[in-house]
Amino acid sequence: MVARAFLDTNILLRATLPVYAEHSQSLALVQAQMKKGVELWISRQVLREFLAQVTRPQNFMIPMPIAEAARRVEEFETVYAVADEDAEVTRQLITLLKKYPSGGKQIHDANIVATMLVHQIDTLLTLNVEDMKRFSSEIKVISLTSEEI
Repeated sequence: MVARAFLDTNILLRATLPVYAEHSQSLALVQAQMKKGVELWISRQVLREFLAQVTRPQNFMIPMPIAEAARRVEEFETVYAVADEDAEVTRQLITLLKKYPSGGKQIHDANIVATMLVHQIDTLLTLNVEDMKRFSSEIKVISLTSEEI
């Protein structure tokens, strides 16, 4: 089976947009995984989060026009495998929430892990290392500062 890794929104944003301080490191991380032959995945949740981030005003960047944001999403769908979220992902999410009680924004993290598990993706590329530590028995986490956590 080909190695698979899931790109969290924070890595996708930074690897894509040079305005982020971690752009070079995030892009290098993604490129290194591709060079190793790792199959890179995202989900519909990541695409929605990307759209939400790039189209809202921020101190360091002006909102991206919808046409440009849509073009980027379409490009991502050709570059990365896209994990759809279905009833099986929801069931896995509920199972994870019972095992690792979470609430609020943490639900989004748990949903990423649920999506990964259903699609047999064992590695997550993220900047949210602390938030994902609770799932360390389920997935491997790779960040900019360390190869694997």
